[in-house]
Formats: sequence, C-alpha cells, structure tokens
Amino acid sequence: MFRAQTFLRILLLIVLIGGSAGCTVPDTTPIQQWRHVEEGAYASDISSDGSLAVVSGVNNGINVWRIGEDTPLFSWGHQGEGNNTVMSVHISADKRYVVTADREAFALWSIDTGEPEGFWRIDESSIRDVAVTNGGNGILVARSSGKVMYFEPRTSRRLEFLGHTEKVNSIDISPNGKFALTGGNDYIAYLWSTETGQIIHTFTHPTRVTKVALDDQGRFAFTADSKSKSQIWNVQTGQPVIALDFASRQKIFTDVEFSKDGTHLVTGSPSRKVYVWDLQTGQQTQAIQVASRESISPPTAVVYGVAFMPNGNIVSVSSSGLAEVWQRER
Repeated sequence: MFRAQTFLRILLLIVLIGGSAGCTVPDTTPIQQWRHVEEGAYASDISSDGSLAVVSGVNNGINVWRIGEDTPLFSWGHQGEGNNTVMSVHISADKRYVVTADREAFALWSIDTGEPEGFWRIDESSIRDVAVTNGGNGILVARSSGKVMYFEPRTSRRLEFLGHTEKVNSIDISPNGKFALTGGNDYIAYLWSTETGQIIHTFTHPTRVTKVALDDQGRFAFTADSKSKSQIWNVQTGQPVIALDFASRQKIFTDVEFSKDGTHLVTGSPSRKVYVWDLQTGQQTQAIQVASRESISPPTAVVYGVAFMPNGNIVSVSSSGLAEVWQRER
C-alpha cells in the first residue's frame, strides 16, 4: 500500500510539473514605453507596420503619434472644444488616412496634411465600428441596426449591406476597398463586395461574432465569436485554414494583425493580454501583459491596438494611455 501511494504521489507531482512547464508566463517588461494619454484612452489604432498610432483620449481629444516620439503630429477633435466621445478609430493600410467615429458621427482625416476632409452624421442608429480604405476613397460604417454602409466621400456613392439580421459588432475592409468583412450578433460573418453588395463567403459561428479582421495582403480572414471559436479562413476559397488553439472556455479579441509574411498573428484582448499565434499550428507562441493604469483598482487595461514592427518586435497601445514595444520571442 505504501509503495502504491508513493507511486501515485510521484505521478501526480510529475503531472503538476509538466502542466506548469507548459504554461506561458506573460512578458510584463517592455523594451520601450511612451505615455500618449494621461487619464486613459477610449480607443486607438496602430498602423499595420507599427509606426503610427492614433489615440482617442479621455481628456485630450484625438492625437496622432509616431511611435517613439514624445510629441504628437496632430491633435484633432470632433466637437471642437467640447468633450471627446470618439470610440472607434481606424488607420488606412497606406497610413495616409484615418477615420474616427463617436456614436452619432464619423470623420475622415488626412495624415498628409493633418486636416479633416469630411464630417458626416448618422441619424438612423448608433455607430458600432468604422474602417477606411487606402487613399481615403471608401469608408465602412457598422450600425446597431444591423446595417453596414459603404460610403465613397469624393463621389458620394453609398451602398447599404443588409445581410445581417442583428447588431453588427466588428468590421474590416480591404486596402483597395473592394471587399468588406462584417460580423454580428446573428452568429455570422460575411465577406462581401462593396461594388455590388453581394455575399462572397459566409462564415458561421456557434455564438455571436465579436471580432473580424482581413489580412492586408489579401490571403486571410479572421473571425472570432464570444465563446471558443477563433478561425482563420482562406479569402479566395472561403475554406478554413487553422483555428486558434486555446484551452480557456472564452477568449475575447479587441485587435488582430497578420504578420507581413503570413506566418503569425498578433491579437489584443480586454484583459491586458497580447498573444502571438503560429498560423501553421494555431498554437500560442508568446504572451504579453501590458501595463495598467496606476489609478485603477484592480489593475486593468484594454489592448486597443497591436502590430508587428519591421524588425519583428511587437507594439501595443492600450486604454492605460501607454504605447509599449515588446521583444519578439524567436
């Protein structure tokens, strides 16, 4: 009996050690860190090459930053001198335009000049998400009614996509503006044409779709739901490529960026975490924990923007108001 009990204890110890060895301890020490907002941020986006950030701050409006610099390039505001309520921000893939939106209106800004190029108000239902194409030629606007509008500012052409039957939570658009990816509470993500409004591919989920993203190179689409399915798809065929492999019952994503070579994915979350994923295996290869705001207890931060830098490192911007650069694990 003694030998049997001893063997079981040893076996349990081996299992516990093995399980601990398999856990990824988040990196909490950035290479560099810059404070972009003093009192926290409502929203932010990072350019796909990690060189530019646009941050909507609680107390200082919208600011455009070059990552690594201490002074913003531009400072913008929807409401003039009034309170800033911008909750959605998106930088075009060519880094020339930014679209910003509060619940009732959206604006197009030129990064070349720092000037606004248009301001439009939505009367029907509140804005949920926005995206902009290269050259600022097209803007995608998701609304709580389930409708998604594609709008061309310079021609005033407007197309409404009516495929969703419930609230739309997340959208993205291809750099050339020809394709939109939208996901909503109806458990579906659609890839559709902004020229015709026709559905190209339908991606179904077991629960509501909370995040979608398109690869700027035109290879992949990412869709994730509120529970456990996070899938990479081939945008040409509509077939699944790989599912992200994680043990937790729920993993929510706030931002997603594909690496330029198409081998990895970096994601942000509402719980301070940044993850890097291998697209060949679906396995998580690195975990990062961004800084929280010192004045908040318990410590928390939403990761609004993530990107791979040209040297392979990772940059993040969060609701703490900090931009942070992280060493990429090889």
